[in-house]
Amino acid sequence: MPVVYISNVRIERVKGSLRRAYLPARDAPVLFGVHDEVAEHYQAGPGTYEPQTTTLDYVVAAAAG
Repeated sequence: MPVVYISNVRIERVKGSLRRAYLPARDAPVLFGVHDEVAEHYQAGPGTYEPQTTTLDYVVAAAAG
């Protein structure tokens, strides 16, 4: 089967769990990180990180869409 699409995505590590993703059809980058529920799973206290949407949140939203 021939390749019909290649997604050109670039990810930059900003600090700790914070990532900046450059995605097709977006002018501005998307930030990925953790929010309190996920940080708690990794045993980080509430407020340790500035809340950001996780990559898992995006995957779930894409699958549900």
